[in-house]
Amino acid sequence: MIAFVSGPVAALAPTTAVIEVGGIGMAVQCAPATLAGLRIGQEARLATSLVVREDSLTLYGFADDDERQVFELLQTASGVGPRLAQAMLATHSPDALRIAVATGDEKALTAVSGIGKKGAQKLLLELKDRLGEPVGAHIGQQGAPALGSSWRDQLQAALIGLGYATREADEAVNAVAPQAEAAIAEGGRAPVPQLLRAALQTLNRAR
Repeated sequence: MIAFVSGPVAALAPTTAVIEVGGIGMAVQCAPATLAGLRIGQEARLATSLVVREDSLTLYGFADDDERQVFELLQTASGVGPRLAQAMLATHSPDALRIAVATGDEKALTAVSGIGKKGAQKLLLELKDRLGEPVGAHIGQQGAPALGSSWRDQLQAALIGLGYATREADEAVNAVAPQAEAAIAEGGRAPVPQLLRAALQTLNRAR
């Protein structure tokens, strides 16, 4: 197993970072929030999990060991593969997921693309005793997950991390704001990965 990769960032894409390790470029699949913290040419250290399939070897990267551990624990639930596990961590922090499971918060799980009401109910049962106690978050008066930065902050940071100017990032964020607000109005949370793809399409059309 490759526990982590460390080295200069050689390239960044919407879902992937390339880290140079001993003269070899390691392609690592990362969530938008993780990519947002990387800069081309700067040193980076990503905790990693290697997923082996008959026809592929895929390396998933995380900001820290806790994210990687939760990523691997999520896959012990039936029907959860690496892509869905990463989508869950792209939408919620590890502690937010722990709190959602501990409080039976179906809405938090259905905010993840690919998880419906029945799937959320099943996951809550299966993960109840697997994720452990929150590490740094706390449960508020309503028992809601304590989430980090807003979708706007996450999206802007991801776009700037991909090399776009602040002005371009702001315009792209404003362009996808109706999509985010519609998702929030329906009782969910803004789907940052999908918003990032939509923002990139907007930027590509503008060029």
